[in-house]
Amino acid sequence: MRRIIPLAALAAAIVAVPVVVAQSPGMPGAPDKSRVAAGTYAADAGHTMVVWEVDHFGFSDYSGIFGDVTGTLVIDPANPAASRVDVTIPVAKVTTASSGLTGHLLRAGKDGGKPDFFGPAPADAKFVSTRVVLGDDGDEAKVTGNLTLNGVTKPVTLDVDFHGAGTNPYNKKATVGFNAETTIRRSDFGITYGIPAVSDEVELEIHAAFEKQ
Repeated sequence: MRRIIPLAALAAAIVAVPVVVAQSPGMPGAPDKSRVAAGTYAADAGHTMVVWEVDHFGFSDYSGIFGDVTGTLVIDPANPAASRVDVTIPVAKVTTASSGLTGHLLRAGKDGGKPDFFGPAPADAKFVSTRVVLGDDGDEAKVTGNLTLNGVTKPVTLDVDFHGAGTNPYNKKATVGFNAETTIRRSDFGITYGIPAVSDEVELEIHAAFEKQ
């Protein structure tokens, strides 16, 4: 899986990690499925992000982030195919490395017309799973669900990798983490400004942590 780590996100992550973690002899989480506890989990909003990437004019790729993701994951290691996820992404909190671009994404349309992108008060995006198909090793899965964005709902399939599980040393909660990726067409969701100079295809990478409730 190709990793997309914007510099702003990397810097924020480094600043946010307490010194005691850097001094600890090992990581609290590990890619060990036996550590996954059955139950209902809540998204760790501070450590979950949706990274999007478009091709800009054929000159470069450009990325931005949706953070503060909320929602739930229901999982049972004895029956992982029955897992369910329901998450909400606050589009209004979109972040990019350019204040001008961020402003454009959230700018109202001219003379009361349609915004170029999301507009100043966009509805939250939402993903609700409908099917989980595990890979042979159980570390990967294809998770199909309905993505609602810009008032439009379309089916989307995520390629998901299990990242790790364990106990958060600060709040003592059982935690699981996943990485996922997919590609959508923004035109399917009514966002057509700049196509094809700015690509219709948008690559999404999700880095998600969930804490047991």
